[in-house]
Amino acid sequence: MTREPEKGFYHHYKHDPEKGVFDYAYEVVGIAHHTEVEDFDAARMVVYRPLYESAKVYQAGRHCDVRPLGMFMEDVTKEGRVFPRFSKVTDRAATELLRAKRREMYGTN
Repeated sequence: MTREPEKGFYHHYKHDPEKGVFDYAYEVVGIAHHTEVEDFDAARMVVYRPLYESAKVYQAGRHCDVRPLGMFMEDVTKEGRVFPRFSKVTDRAATELLRAKRREMYGTN
């Protein structure tokens, strides 16, 4: 069974630290179950939302993305290097900035 990500802030592997903490930043808000899939493990979806205004889902007014759990947790290869698709943000200063951005974008604490 695939492990689930903790709720919190994550960077996508496309994140460029030179572009700041908000570049490809997301918040995992929970795990959902696809009701039309019988295999419980295959039916789990990660629900997450962008913390940057240029995200297509945000611009469309749809504020959340979903991705199959296995895909969210997998590694990807880019330019011959292996990265986790999403990495948890653990830096305290970065998480405070991301909390403030979440309040600005979604009005939630």
